[in-house]
Amino acid sequence: MVLLDGRKTSADIKDEIALKVKEFKDSGKKIPHLAAILVGTDGASMTYVSGKVKACELVGFKSTLIELPKETSEEKLLQEIEALNNNDDIDGFIVQLPLPKHIDEQKVLLTVDPDKDVDGFHPTNVGKMALDLPCFLPATPFGILELLERYKVETSGKHVVVIGRSHIVGRPISILMSQKRLAGNATVTLTHSRTKNLKEITLRADIIVAALGKPEFLTGDMVKDGVTIIDVGITRIKDDSKKRGYRIAGDVHFESVAPKSAFITPVPRGVGPMTIAMLLKNTLLACERKQ
Repeated sequence: MVLLDGRKTSADIKDEIALKVKEFKDSGKKIPHLAAILVGTDGASMTYVSGKVKACELVGFKSTLIELPKETSEEKLLQEIEALNNNDDIDGFIVQLPLPKHIDEQKVLLTVDPDKDVDGFHPTNVGKMALDLPCFLPATPFGILELLERYKVETSGKHVVVIGRSHIVGRPISILMSQKRLAGNATVTLTHSRTKNLKEITLRADIIVAALGKPEFLTGDMVKDGVTIIDVGITRIKDDSKKRGYRIAGDVHFESVAPKSAFITPVPRGVGPMTIAMLLKNTLLACERKQ
């Protein structure tokens, strides 16, 4: 069993990006600049955005964090987005989700300039992705592809089962892995909460991407020997035996699934670190396109 180590792989990618940034500096080119808008004080969002800012510093990017109170109006947020759209020094930016309930997320995402949409959520980028055209790939699916490629996991002709149909992970990874690419050329089955006989389907899978947000949902009796497991889930579970009062669990019951796996991502330190690394990679691509 091989652990697909997202922490190590993301560090390798950041080192590669840092070298590229040094080349930019040495040749007098523009340094990539990533901005983030954070509305409110959601703990998980604040931690995630803080991680992105630190990652920018690590690779030599410029970064800008715009923090807005939870009460910020939709109109004010849209104005901030337009300002970033029109700022030539900003190569890419993200609007941290989720947003407060009084703000229409879809309207917000549509306002972001597709050429600066390094999250890969704008319909223009999603459409280009589906057509296999150059675009910004959503960061988490992009990270999954990188892990599979760098660990040389064979995907061509394999049966991939995706559990979960979200626009952020499930749907895009199902499209990407069916395309002609190094981590692709697979036969993909997309499953979800209404899928019948799920266990029968997962038992036939060569590769499973679990992205449904239910802790320890996929168990050892649902997979065959030699399977590759990509666990996208991350949930805090109350655990008084832990110093911080909780433990982190993925969508996969690691103890029962790992012994049957050829490759498996741990949680944490699996897919999570890759998401930030690929966000940086998209920002680098945005900067290169402009130059």
